[in-house]
Amino acid sequence: MKLIYYIIIRLSVVLSVLLCGWAVFFYMAVMEEVNDEVDDALEDYSEVIIIRALAGEELPSRNTASNNQYFLRQVTAEYAASRPDIIYKDSMVYIPEKDEREPARILTTLFHDDEGTCFELTVATPSIEKDDLKEAIAWRMAFLYVALLLTVVIVSVWVFHRNMRPLYVLLHWLDRYDIGQKNTPLRNDTKVSEFRRLNEAAVRYAERSRQTYEQQKQFIGNASHEMQTPLAICRNRLEMLMEDESLNESQLTELVKTHRTLEHLTKLNKSLLLLSKIENGQFAEAGRVEVNTLLHHYAEDYGEVYAYRNITVEWHETAVLFVTMNETLATVLFTNLLKNAFVHNADGGRIRIEIEARRVVFRNTAADGKPLDAEHIFDRFYQGKKKEGSTGLGLAIADTICKMQGIGLRYAYRDGEHCFEVVVCTTSF
Repeated sequence: MKLIYYIIIRLSVVLSVLLCGWAVFFYMAVMEEVNDEVDDALEDYSEVIIIRALAGEELPSRNTASNNQYFLRQVTAEYAASRPDIIYKDSMVYIPEKDEREPARILTTLFHDDEGTCFELTVATPSIEKDDLKEAIAWRMAFLYVALLLTVVIVSVWVFHRNMRPLYVLLHWLDRYDIGQKNTPLRNDTKVSEFRRLNEAAVRYAERSRQTYEQQKQFIGNASHEMQTPLAICRNRLEMLMEDESLNESQLTELVKTHRTLEHLTKLNKSLLLLSKIENGQFAEAGRVEVNTLLHHYAEDYGEVYAYRNITVEWHETAVLFVTMNETLATVLFTNLLKNAFVHNADGGRIRIEIEARRVVFRNTAADGKPLDAEHIFDRFYQGKKKEGSTGLGLAIADTICKMQGIGLRYAYRDGEHCFEVVVCTTSF
């Protein structure tokens, strides 16, 4: 998930909690203010009634035009002692003029006259419909807070993108940066010191990676090239020694093992040298290569070499496939995949080669009935299961050629078979 999405989600959650808390606080503050004003009016009204009652004057009507009501009754001293002097509460009262019950704010107070007689006065005045007020406030605050939240999120996203633009430019440059290829210089002017330092660090480490890559590539190429002559000399000398009739069986066996090791080292050296040449772009000449003829020619050769394993080769050709690339690279690419199908096959297994107008698929029986590691199958020196004589570079070379030529190479495991697909244009299994 992108950073901006994390920021939006967390900002929305935090603001929602804060706004909900503020809504509750605002509602409680409004109700407290309303109740305070109503309580002051009730206290004034009750004070008038108490003064008139103590003075022996005529009391006002129990119901006024404002729907205020009061109830005055005499109580015992014990009752008065057990009750608080003033009680405020919300309740429903009957309004005779409207013949209905409405919410009201009620004040209940106790007082006594000069003779010590105790009275309880209950004063009520209609109040607002708190449920209606709560609903109205909730809807209006919800609208206000949603609008505020959206505004804050939109402004935050805009500010984020404006401030983080140098980071996106750097990421885009790093995504396009390809070691070993010609890359455009980083143009990312910014006034933010942290981004300037990040740009400098990225350029510095990219250049260091390029230099390391070039040194490694040059070393591999030079080492592989320089090793060819001494390896050939060693092989020739071993072959001459093996022809010596004075050697006993034990000595001859050791020489054969040493010769086999040198053969493997020679193959490895040639593969590394080939990789180096491919990456150096030494196969620039391109031509039109017919894949069908090329595969039939080499399939017959490999079939004779691996005849002892009784591997059956099946063909399914629906078109003639042509590729435009260097003929040497095309031969290396398809013969490596074809040889891989023979080497990593089960005795008595089968190879199925499917050639279409825009792709070719190599299917072979899995020797151990298990899929290969799709994430590392094209890594150099990766071998799913060690095979004698295998250098672990065949698929790496094929993958390098496909990347250099813009050809797709994919692996899949289906129905107990390894499937390698070479795609000249975009398609899939």
